[in-house]
Amino acid sequence: MNPRLASAVASLTLIALLAGCGGAADGGNADTSPEPSSSTTPDETASPSPSPTPTSTPVALPTDCRAILSEDVLSQLGETPLNDPAVGPSGVGDDGTLTCIWRDPRADTTNLVTTISLMNRGPALDMLNALVTDEGFTCFTPDDGTRCEKTWPNEQYPVTDGRTLFWRDDVLIDTRYSNLAPTGYTSSIIAHLWD
Repeated sequence: MNPRLASAVASLTLIALLAGCGGAADGGNADTSPEPSSSTTPDETASPSPSPTPTSTPVALPTDCRAILSEDVLSQLGETPLNDPAVGPSGVGDDGTLTCIWRDPRADTTNLVTTISLMNRGPALDMLNALVTDEGFTCFTPDDGTRCEKTWPNEQYPVTDGRTLFWRDDVLIDTRYSNLAPTGYTSSIIAHLWD
């Protein structure tokens, strides 16, 4: 298939999938972890269309970075410090957003930063489409939501960096990482929030 045609199809598929997610137009970051993925580059986006009245109960944003992870994921993170004040602002923000920073302040690059916030379907659609179109992210639709991800080599160290986003029911799980990608990390958060 022509790469340009494949890109357009991928973009339209993402738009269609997000439009059908069933999240509220007003209101409020899979069973895989942040892992390497191939990328596509769609060259067009569309405006969001109205969505039906939500039928699911709104999801409350979490307040505890450890409680949202399974024992397996926590064991993979091991002794990595969580929310050390030396690495920047973290925890629950004034708007309820939860920021979790797994990083030893002495490490040059190894870290994992997750932000869980509220985001309406329209802005989420625009943001995810821009990541696909402008930055080559790959998106798919596990767990009744939309997941977009991309990995790349670190510019300074021989490690992999990446970003994984998951949107569902006006909640966005956005994780950026470098040399620290526990298996099942995002899936563990999804299971905590929606199961």
